[in-house]
Amino acid sequence: MGTFKIEGGIRLKGDIHPQGAKNEALQVLCPALLTSEKVRITNVPDIIDVNKLIVLLGNLGVKIQKNGPGDYTFQADEVNIDYLKTEAFKKEGGSLRGSIMIVGPLLARFGCGYIPKPGGDKIGRRRLDTHFEGFINLGAKFRYEREDHFYGVECEGKLKGAYMLLDEASVTGTANIVMAAVLAEGITTIYNAACEPYLQQLCKMLNSMGAKISGVGSNLLTIEGVDSLGGCEHRILPDMIEIGSWIGLAAMTRSEITIKNVSWENLGIIPNTFRKLGITLEKRGDDIYIPTHENYEIKTDIDGSILTIADAPWPGLTPDLLSIILVVATQAKGDVLIHQKMFESRLFFVDKLIDMGAKIMLCDPHRAVIMGHNFESQLKATTMSSPDIRAGISLLIAALTAKGTSTIQNIEQIDRGYERIDERLRAIGANIVRE
Repeated sequence: MGTFKIEGGIRLKGDIHPQGAKNEALQVLCPALLTSEKVRITNVPDIIDVNKLIVLLGNLGVKIQKNGPGDYTFQADEVNIDYLKTEAFKKEGGSLRGSIMIVGPLLARFGCGYIPKPGGDKIGRRRLDTHFEGFINLGAKFRYEREDHFYGVECEGKLKGAYMLLDEASVTGTANIVMAAVLAEGITTIYNAACEPYLQQLCKMLNSMGAKISGVGSNLLTIEGVDSLGGCEHRILPDMIEIGSWIGLAAMTRSEITIKNVSWENLGIIPNTFRKLGITLEKRGDDIYIPTHENYEIKTDIDGSILTIADAPWPGLTPDLLSIILVVATQAKGDVLIHQKMFESRLFFVDKLIDMGAKIMLCDPHRAVIMGHNFESQLKATTMSSPDIRAGISLLIAALTAKGTSTIQNIEQIDRGYERIDERLRAIGANIVRE
């Protein structure tokens, strides 16, 4: 298991380029399974979770050509469906949450899709019901082998378009159903669909392949099924979660940083959420400039009540940023209530911040009150372990602020979502060593 050694208290300076979006990549790699023609995807992040999915596609028989850094061509003209029934697939697919995304396109094109219970972050229960209820609505039969934790959907003939009202606006659930519906007979209507930018990107990509999807960007999608799809070229957006991480890092370490080419129009309320924490950020073209902060003060609600920051489906705040916002608030002036609605275990990393000297009251598994230090009391270096991707980056930000040298263990969790983060931090002045 790898570790990071981090010397804190160093101010950073320079430009940083966000990687391609992890959550988009895990979706847009899978439509390659919907066609026998070539699909070229650029700005693919070089991170563990995405690389695992690329290996999985290769083991399924997809031909993969790496054209350059982050640039791949996929061709699924000789897919080996039998691989889905092997023990190797059960082990491989079970190690990656994103493996669920292959089921929809396989079901649509080949009439069957299987997946072991997916792994990923240990942040609480992550239900798959929305995915499989959608497939059932399209005419598939569902089976679950409890002993092996193995899911399957099968359909004789083509799927049939249907109206469905999703019980939750699941991003991956919506994406999977959309990929299944594009080759179904008739019209599929999905109400309460997710409308995140990455889902919009998937729909635009599918339309460029010949799909007929309307309502993109809204929570009501209409999909007119087509007989077949062709190839395409697609570029992945910059990662909004990483962009938020760099904003928080800059403020917390009192650094002057410019984040390049952020695709402002796809950031939603993220910039304004950080402004509520008192962080100054400027729009310079398509870049974000964060000046040096000697302090930053949390705003209150209009009536003077303590500010509450909570996650919500898009265009609300993504839950993936709450861990970062929480750690940044520990050095703000003022108090804030963080309400993590979606995952019941995501706030349990705060005990590590408390050990470092942060003033945090964990109210319950979903809520924490942070009382900012206003930089009057520096966090103390310590040894800690990364429990998941977003908690890991939050602890890394805390370590870069702390007095002394911190050790972060289990950094594979951070590597799952952040590309060469130690190299990129060193390039702007951080003292971080991978061991």
